[in-house]
Amino acid sequence: MRPRSWGRLAGLILGAVAGSAAASDFPPTPVFSDVRVDVRPLLDKGAGLQAEALAGDLTEALRKNFAGRIGGRGPRLVVVVTSLSLRPYAGSGALRGLGGNFQTDYMEGEALLVGPKGQVLGRYPQMTATPSSYGGAWYDPQFEQRRLAAIADIYAQWLARDLPRD
Repeated sequence: MRPRSWGRLAGLILGAVAGSAAASDFPPTPVFSDVRVDVRPLLDKGAGLQAEALAGDLTEALRKNFAGRIGGRGPRLVVVVTSLSLRPYAGSGALRGLGGNFQTDYMEGEALLVGPKGQVLGRYPQMTATPSSYGGAWYDPQFEQRRLAAIADIYAQWLARDLPRD
């Protein structure tokens, strides 16, 4: 296995573990009327601009990954992001001979199925972990934004995979 592949493998394994929880508290839903992201828990913790950027990235990723399931009548899908941790990363962390990076970014939240009167019809907690190196070159000015976009996209991919359709 190539050294760079270690980070990807770790991300896939962590993502698989995060996505392996049963969606038993989330009823099968073929179509959502809308998809929304709530980052108020992050804002309450002082995340500010980072939380707002994540909300935009996650909304875009959810709309892309649930594209065939959004529209019409049905309950809303609301993802509440409760925790975000972007580890300090400056291109180091490799072990001699193994390569890779062992710094990991985490995002945790809960998908809620919300009915027309605001009632919660189902819940699905999920945590996603990705290698901090997914943002590309650490010295690039857009590095942090790409890390947010990467973790949002992976979170949305796992959620679309795990939520029951029918």
